[in-house]
Amino acid sequence: MVSLRRKLAVIAGLYLIEGFPAALRLDVWPVYLREAGVSRATIGAMSILSWAFALKVLWSPLVDRYGERQHWIAGALAVIAVALLALAALDPTAQPLALWLAVAAVCLASATQDVAIDAYSIHLVRAGEEGPANAMRVAAFRTALLLFGGGVLLLPRFIGWDATHEALAALALALALFALLTPKLPLAPGERRDVLGAFRGWQARGGLLAVLGFVLLFRLPDLAMGPMVAPFWVDGGIPREEIALVKSGIGFGATLAGAALGGALVRRLGIGRSLWVAGALALASNLGYAGAALVGGGRAPIYAASVAESLCSGIAAVGFMSFLMRICEREHAAVQYAALTSVAFLAGTLAGALSGVAAEQLGYAGFFAATAVLAIPAFVLLPAAARWARDEAAP
Repeated sequence: MVSLRRKLAVIAGLYLIEGFPAALRLDVWPVYLREAGVSRATIGAMSILSWAFALKVLWSPLVDRYGERQHWIAGALAVIAVALLALAALDPTAQPLALWLAVAAVCLASATQDVAIDAYSIHLVRAGEEGPANAMRVAAFRTALLLFGGGVLLLPRFIGWDATHEALAALALALALFALLTPKLPLAPGERRDVLGAFRGWQARGGLLAVLGFVLLFRLPDLAMGPMVAPFWVDGGIPREEIALVKSGIGFGATLAGAALGGALVRRLGIGRSLWVAGALALASNLGYAGAALVGGGRAPIYAASVAESLCSGIAAVGFMSFLMRICEREHAAVQYAALTSVAFLAGTLAGALSGVAAEQLGYAGFFAATAVLAIPAFVLLPAAARWARDEAAP
């Protein structure tokens, strides 16, 4: 019997692992590639590789059925380590094909480990333990973004980008060892999940297409804007060390504050109503960056936009995650959650792939404003989606 304290420690380590490649994709590599002379269009186009997260539902039943979760996690981290060593050895402008293959390998391995980590955690956590487990999950993932995002951006000044990628490869192998040492939770003999049955209950509830459309579109403005945030900072003349300080220091605190506010909002209004408020607040980050670009950038406007982005995205993330958790059936949570998060990535990865071209054509101000407009379809579908939340506002 694994104690709750040990479960929380394991979950903390697992979601540090899950956040590790996410931090590289979102915070480190856009800066690395822009400083190396890679064009904004290419940086934006590379976000199409995040389609691995949209397609992970296709192989999630394999992870769910075969082998131990720890082996899938450790294997994925080994692939990530090899890809990081490849990045240390190549020139991103002279060897574009090798660059794309290395980043694609990281995305595929990262998506696979996410499925395994979520499945393992669902198996580990028992009824009544979800509250502290999910709190630890959010805290650990955000900490990973801080350590492996902004924290890593401090290293190249002292050791260079090649040595930084080599150090990250060593870290990936250390995290793989941690995964292998977690408690083993074998499935019962002959246990197999009914993949098709996981979705029959959803179909019977009615309004499935509207709900899936809402999931597809709700975070679209954030995902579309994301690939151009770091290039906007770099082109605005903000040094790498300042990006690390603001995004990973002040931004980290603002995100945690936003998550706390989002939790209070869900408790006060219920999941359905909180989505209206969270969705509206999420637009503030897009409009904030549009305003910063409109006035010509500068430290104060960019810093203010960054804080607004972190605070509002924290609020929106809690509301959206609460919605996803509410509509999942516990007995099918692993496959259903993989399906929902895959759907959430579909439109966002396509918009992100076009973000560099759009920013070059519209300018940063026009681009950031246009991403805010992308929220309108999600609000149209929200009434139907909110009915699936099946909750009442707190008195």
